[in-house]
Formats: sequence, C-alpha cells, structure tokens
Amino acid sequence: MWRRNGFSLINQIYYYHNVKCRVEMFDKDIIMLQVGASMMDPDHFLMIVLSRFELFHIFSSADCRKRLREASKDLVQQNNTLIEEMLHLIIMVVGERYVSGVGQVEPFDEVRREIIHQLSIKPMAHSELVKALPENGNKETGLERVIDSVASFKKPGVTGRGLYELQSDWQKHFNLYFHHYSRADQSKAEEAQRKLRRQRGEDTALPPPLPPPLSPLFSSLVNLLQSDLMLALQGAVLLWAGEPSGGGWTEAILQRVLHLVGLALLEEQQQLETRGEEDVSFRYSCKITRPGEAPSPSGSVLALLESLQNAPHLEVHKDMITWILKMVANVKTMRERSSCSSTVTVRPGQGLEETLHDRDQLERKRKAEMARLRREKIMAQMSEMQKHFINENKDLFLEASGSTAESSPPRSDPPCVSQVCLGPRRSGAALRRQLVTCILCQEEQEVRGQGRAMVLAAFVQRSTVLSKNRRRSLPEPVHYDPLFMHPDLSLGTHTASCGHIMHANCWQRYFEAVQVKEQRRQQRLRGHTSYDVEHGEFLCPLCECLSNTVIPLLPHTHSPDLSVDHPSLETWLKTTNQQIAALCSAHRKQSGVEGAEPEVPEGFRVDFTPQNPFSSSISEMITTFNMSIYKVSLKLNPNEQDPRVPVLSWATCAYTIQSIERLLMDEDKPLFGSLPCRQDDCLSSLTRFSSSCWTAAPPTTAHTHFIRLFTALVPDSQVEDSLCVLDIDMFHLLVYSVMSYSSIHCLDQSEHRTVDSAHLHLLHLVTVAHLVQILLTSITEEVCMDQDSEGSEEEELTCQLYNTLRKHLGSVLPELPSGCQLSRCVRLGVLPFLRASALFFHYLNSTAPPTELLVIGPGQWEALCSFLSLPCNLLQLQEHTLLETLIHRWCVHPGVRQALQGGGGMVRFPRESNRLIELPEDYSTLINQASSFLCPRSGGDKSRAPTLCLVCGCMLCSQSYCCQTEVGGEDVGACTAHTFTCGAGLGLFLRVRESQVLFVAGKTKGCFYPPPYLDDYGETDQGLKRGNPLHLCAERYRKIERLWRQHGVAEVIGHAQEANQTLVAIDWQHL
Repeated sequence: MWRRNGFSLINQIYYYHNVKCRVEMFDKDIIMLQVGASMMDPDHFLMIVLSRFELFHIFSSADCRKRLREASKDLVQQNNTLIEEMLHLIIMVVGERYVSGVGQVEPFDEVRREIIHQLSIKPMAHSELVKALPENGNKETGLERVIDSVASFKKPGVTGRGLYELQSDWQKHFNLYFHHYSRADQSKAEEAQRKLRRQRGEDTALPPPLPPPLSPLFSSLVNLLQSDLMLALQGAVLLWAGEPSGGGWTEAILQRVLHLVGLALLEEQQQLETRGEEDVSFRYSCKITRPGEAPSPSGSVLALLESLQNAPHLEVHKDMITWILKMVANVKTMRERSSCSSTVTVRPGQGLEETLHDRDQLERKRKAEMARLRREKIMAQMSEMQKHFINENKDLFLEASGSTAESSPPRSDPPCVSQVCLGPRRSGAALRRQLVTCILCQEEQEVRGQGRAMVLAAFVQRSTVLSKNRRRSLPEPVHYDPLFMHPDLSLGTHTASCGHIMHANCWQRYFEAVQVKEQRRQQRLRGHTSYDVEHGEFLCPLCECLSNTVIPLLPHTHSPDLSVDHPSLETWLKTTNQQIAALCSAHRKQSGVEGAEPEVPEGFRVDFTPQNPFSSSISEMITTFNMSIYKVSLKLNPNEQDPRVPVLSWATCAYTIQSIERLLMDEDKPLFGSLPCRQDDCLSSLTRFSSSCWTAAPPTTAHTHFIRLFTALVPDSQVEDSLCVLDIDMFHLLVYSVMSYSSIHCLDQSEHRTVDSAHLHLLHLVTVAHLVQILLTSITEEVCMDQDSEGSEEEELTCQLYNTLRKHLGSVLPELPSGCQLSRCVRLGVLPFLRASALFFHYLNSTAPPTELLVIGPGQWEALCSFLSLPCNLLQLQEHTLLETLIHRWCVHPGVRQALQGGGGMVRFPRESNRLIELPEDYSTLINQASSFLCPRSGGDKSRAPTLCLVCGCMLCSQSYCCQTEVGGEDVGACTAHTFTCGAGLGLFLRVRESQVLFVAGKTKGCFYPPPYLDDYGETDQGLKRGNPLHLCAERYRKIERLWRQHGVAEVIGHAQEANQTLVAIDWQHL
C-alpha cells in the first residue's frame, strides 16, 4: 500500500533506534518521559498516555469494548497493537533505570546490562558485541572492562569464530522487554531463554529482573505501578483473558500485563527488605487483593490471576502466573513478619507458596500419568494388530524365512586363512549382487556387464599436488607421450566423485536439460556460473557437487580358477616374450614388412577378436569417460582414435590411488576401512573401469602399450633406446602393465589361463625394480655413517644387493659398512608403493582386506606383504637368476650413471608429502614482507595488492594491469597466470593487505576463503578493518592444506559461487 513519505519515515525510525544514534534520540526521550512521570500525578500521566494512544474509550466501559470487538478485524488488530505499544512504553518508563541519575547504578552497569541482553539472544563474537554497543566521545564502548565478569570466552575450532557465552549467574538479569531490543531480537531472546530453562529442568517463566533502586528525584516513578488507573488497566486485561473465544486481546498484551505485575511485586519486596513495613508507602500487594472499581467490581487482580492459573487456553503463561502468586505470598508473609518484629527476608517456599507449589506438582504428575497410560494403550493396540496380521499371513512369513535362509548361507571362511589380493592364492570376491538405485528415477538396478549402464557422477581435474618438480614445464599436448610417468609426478590427473549413481540415460536427459536451460538464458544475463556446460560441467542432481563426467559402473571381478596350473617366473617370461614376438610379427605383416616367423605359444591366436563383454550402453559410457579424461588431461578436442586414450585412463587411476594413499599415511589412518563412502565408491568404480577401458580402443593399441611397458621393465640388450629405470614411476608402471596385459591375455585361447600369475609376476618384477630405484637414489651420507654390526638375513640381502649395484656402477655409489640403517631405509622407501599396490589390487579383484589393515597397530608390514602375496623379506625376490640379469641391464643404462653423477635432480624415496608453505606466526611479519615487495614490471614501484602463493611461496603483483600476461590468447592477472605454471590451473593465494585467502580455478572461477590468521578473540579480520593483532591458527591452516591435498578446492569454489551469486560477477582472470 502506498504511503506518503514512506521511505523517509522508515529511515527516521531506523536511525531513531540505531545503536549509533539512539543515545541522543531514543534514550533521551525515555528519560524525558521519566522526568515528566516523576513530577506528575501517576493517574494524570496514565490518562495522558491513554489519550495519546487513543485507547481511553476501550477501557472506559465493557459495552464499548464489546462493540469494538464486534467491529472489523483490522480495527481490532489495530487497537490490540496500540495496547501492546502502550504497555511496552509504561514498562520502559518504570523499569529502565540503568542511567546515572535515574537509578542508583555504577558507571559500567549500563554496559554490563547491554552485554547481558545481547548474549541472551545467542553467543556472540567480539566484533558483534562491539557493533551492538554505543561508543562514547572517545570511540570506546567499555566492553573490555566488564566482559570477563559476565561472559566466558569459548575458543574457536577449525571453523567458526571465538564466542562469548553468558555465565549462568547473570542469566537472572535477563529482561524480556529490554528497551534496546527490536521485535526480532526480543523473539530470539525469548526463545533462547525458554529453551535454556527447559534444558535445566526449570519452568519457562521469564519474570522481570530485580530493578536497581531509583534515585531520590525519580522515586515517585514507582507510584505508576500502584495507581488506580494502572490497577484498572491490569484488571481489564486479565478479565478479557478469561474469555478464551473473546478475540479482543492478544497473548502479547497479557504477557506485558503480567510483566508489570511482577515488576510491582519485585519493587515492593525490595523496599520491604531495605526499609521495613512502617517506612514503605508502596503497597501494591494490598491493593491487588481488593476488588477494583473498573472495569468490573466482580473481583480483584489477585482473584483474576488465581482464576487464570489453570485455564487451559493460557497454558503457555501458567508458569509466569504461578511465579506471580508465589511472589504475592512471599510479600504478604514479609509484611506479616515485619509487623511483629524487625524486617526479615522470607525465602520462597513457605505458607501459601508451598501450597501452590504442591498443587502444581500434583497437576504435573497427573498429566504425566495420563500420558503414560495413553502410550501403553496405543502400544498394546499396535501389538495386537501385528499379531493379527501375522496370524492371517502365516504362509507368507514361512516362505520369506525359508528363502532368506537359502539365499544367505553362513560364511565358511575360517578366520585363520589370510586374505590375498592377487596371484595363485587370491581370495575370491564375495558372491553378492551389486544393487544400486538411480537418484533421478529411484529405480533399483543390478550392475551387470550386459545390463543397462549405471554411472557415477565424477569430477576430473589436472593436479600438481604430488609434484616434486614444479619447474618442469607443461608438456606439449600434441606430442606428449604419457606412457611413462616420471617419478617426480610433476603433472597428474585426479578423479573424485560425490558417490551418487544414475542410469546413463537418466543422466543424459538431465545433462541435455541443463544444456537447454543454459541456451535459453537471455544474453544480458549470460555470465560465468559455477559450472561451464561447454566443458561438460554440471551439478550433481542430488548434492549439487561440481562434476564434469560420469564413471560407468562395471561388475566385480570373477573368482580365481584354482584348478589351473600357475607357471613360474621363468616360464611366464618366456611365454610372454613369445607372445610379444608373435604380435610384433603380425604388426609387421600388416605394415607390409616381411620377416621370420617367430615361435607362437600353444593356444595363442594373434588374429582372434575377443567378444565385447559389455552392452552397447556401457560401451558408450566407457567411451564418454575416456573422452572426458582425454579432454582434461591434454586440453585437446576429443579423438577416439588417439592411442593415448587408454593410457590417460590408467594414469588417472594410478594418480588418484597414490594421492589417497598419501593422505591416509599422513593422517595416521588405516589403509582400509577409513575412507568415506564417496571415495571408496570412486576408487572401486575407477579401478574396474580402468581394467576394461582398453575394450573401447583398437586391440593393437593396448598391445603396443604393453610391449613398450614390458620392454622398459624387462629391457632387451639389443635395444638401445630403452628407458632409464630412474625415469619411471614404478606404481604407474605396475598399473599400466596390469591393465594392458588384459589385452594380451584375451588372445590366449588355451585352457591354461594365467592372468593371476601374470599379475603376481608383474608385481614381483616392478617391486624389485623399485628396490633398485631406492638403493640408487635414497642412500645418503647419514645412512653410510651407520656402524651397527648386528645383521639379520634381510640386512645381509640388502647389503648384497647394494654391493651388486656398486659392482655394476663403480664408485658412483658410496661404500656402505653396515646394513641395519640401509634395510630400514629400504623398508620406508618401498612402503608407499606397497600400500598403493594393496589398494589397487583390492579394488581390482574385489578382495576383502585382512583385519590387521583395518586398524592402526603392530603387524602392518607382515599383513601388507601377505595380502600382496609377497615375502616379508622383499630382498628374497632378487635371488632369482633372471632378476640378476635384469638388475645388470637396469644399471648399465647410461642414464643411471648420468643421473647419479648429476645428483640434484633425482627423486628420493619415500617421496616426502607436499605441504603448503610455512607461514609466520605473527601476521605483521607478512605485512612487512609485502610492504618491501616491488612490482617486477613497473620500475621499482610498490605493489598495490601483493599476493602470496601458498603452494610455492612466490609473491605476486595481483590485480594490476602492469603484471598481466597472455595465456591462451587472453590477458590474465598475475595470480591466474601463476596457477597454470604452479598448480595446473588451480591456485591458493593469500592477499596480504586484505587478509584473505583466494581460491582460483581456471580463468572464470574463484572464491574468497577465511584466512588462517585470527585475533585474540578467535575472529578473522578480512580487510584488516578492526586492526587487532593477528596470529596464525595452525588448525585452520591445516584445514586449508587438507582441502588442497584432497583436491577439494574446485568443489569449494563451486559451492561458494552457488551460495553467493555476487562471486560469479567478479572477473577472476584479472586477479
């Protein structure tokens, strides 16, 4: 509805009550009213108030009240609102005494009262309290002088702020009608205080606090409470409240009247305690016991209160009425005793008060007993209905119990048999149906190779979290060969998932709807959103987690065939070399090159085309996920014929497993059983997908990859361009070899299927190669200084292998006098590889882990080796004659000697986990560092926005045109450009002059995150507006670091931009 000068009036009311202005406006008006009321006859003052509120006619006669009640609903509501405001004004005039001169108070009592009532709403931070308190002429609030006496400080956790909580001793000073409360604050405070009293088992009455005594000049103010007109007003409201269907009053009116009655009784009690009856002229308790003259002489205020105590429609006010009646009894007892002797303070709980208390307790017990009987009756009825249903459907219950017993036989695995995840003794996967439910159509579906495709929402991103060499430039996408990952892990591809499953066709319809929605958006509203549809991004339909692809769900691996003979390592190597020679010959024939026919193993058919084990929909989803990884990894357009497609899929599987293994190790969590469901489902789906992704590529592609991998692992002395063993990450080599061997294995049509033995032999070969890597790169002078003379078998074998390496490499390796420290170094170096391998084969073969690896405790090494079908003494693997030849071939490679002589560029094992940079404890150190930072491009000028990279520690000149560079044909700021060299497009920065953490993902996404620096009150100071000294909070910084290591920064940015649309409009590429 239009109103004249509406906004002007609203602004006036706002500033009238605002904390900055109310001291000189609202508070002074209250004092002026108190001055007038203290100098006038109380009845005269109340008559003027009634006249100003135009309410005199309502209280003048019952007939007028009846006519008004029958009037329009809007008029009744208007009158009720006016009555509420009038009563609230009277409460403020009589009760607000915390001003020096009005009440007998100390200078800081007013500040203490303000704090008490702010903390009664909720626990507050220091900055919130400062904003809620008025400032004096010196810009001070006086908060620090009194806060410690009334509140307890609760330190912040990893999130949130430090909060002040009101001490229980001061909660009795809460006043529901505190004059600085807004309606919203009053409602919140009332709800909070009632909830607190219920938790402590107390009644929910909120009586007025004991007011301070009035100063002599204002002592006549209390006469307002005992004036005849006030008694008439109270009697009228209580009389209206006795009519449940009257409709002419509100609960707020009754609540204010009860507050005034309680305030008057507290005033009388206080005067009796300090003066004695003969000196007390305030006799409110005596006046409310006799019938009033208006509006009806039928009963006194006290009689009306007693009649309302058990009224069913006033249950919410019952505790307050009971408290008032107790106060009346207390005051009367004090008067009776003071008339006989000197003034004695009488405690509640005697005389009439005890009678009222007992009556109240009996009423509560009666209601509790009725409720208990009602519950018992309902439970008996439900039990009877259940028995009746079972008797009527007895046959169905018998069938159900029989089928359950048949379908779930008891577990027969003896606890003494250890679990093995690969090799001839591999434990079979649990025979269970994999049933999943689509979050879009809610249909349940079993995961089968020839069934409808089910997919898992996922997010694929490039990562440098595990990188040990950030100086390495990003590879050229067109010519990049991803088959051999370098041990420095300079760039990888990580896959994460929210764990929500959909039908493939349901997801396709959902994604098409998202695309149509984006296309229909008007051009003027087009802008950067939290997801980029053009790059395949979308939000999970259920949790709105950022995703850019889907992982197809594939069935579990079949149980091993125990009837097949498993060849030895020598036999398997011979057979594999023959298979590779046959494949190479076939490839040469296809190219038109003639050559000698090699010996082909029995049953191995080069021309055999295996049948696709998956339905068309699953094959389509395999291709979809392959292309998503291809686009993210290489930043190229999709190309299904590119031979690198399966390699990139294997790479993201290996990199994701390594990343999670590092997290579990650094957080001291067990290898199995501690992962969240979303990560567990992601690893399971990703591993099974990687083992089958080669089916979507031409068979020769996977054959070629395995031949190259096998040649690097088992180098041929006649081949000169083989790869150096120090330039290969062994876990990636293991994953690639196991995955690509499936393409070779499917061509073997003999009855001797040896896939489990092949996996075990590959693990043995790669493990020995990794041991050689560790001995070549991780032996320092400190290890060589060890003089321990005791030697076990493991130490002797370690020294033996090390001496063999020295024999092949000469003086490049230092001489080692003892093997104890060396053996310990080898174990520590190979442990991450074994843990990652255990995760990989666990998810690949769906084998249950041993109980020892489900907890942190002793016996981890033995359980891990047993699970991988390895000897506890890994050095026993190198005793095979063939491996001695392989070790010689690895060592004589010229790249090994060159790398050992170069020294600095080698990766040592175990690779140390990457951390964010160390920040100083005092923030002023960072400010001094930033103040001395000069812009590198502006001729020595100071940077306006110095920004610190939390990953590498580089200081950048952010948000300035001087340091913009061109990336991908577009000008970007220093931070955005730095992310492409330091974090593969993702960065974490600290804006020093604003005390803000900046997350950036690509050129169009970013958000601000609370910094790890807090003041003494546990609060951040983004923008450095308050100026309090800041100190580093280690827990919050670890949270940011964990977020980065979990690859969760992009997800945080997506959620932040969804929650705050203003972040979308920021040009993040210019920062």
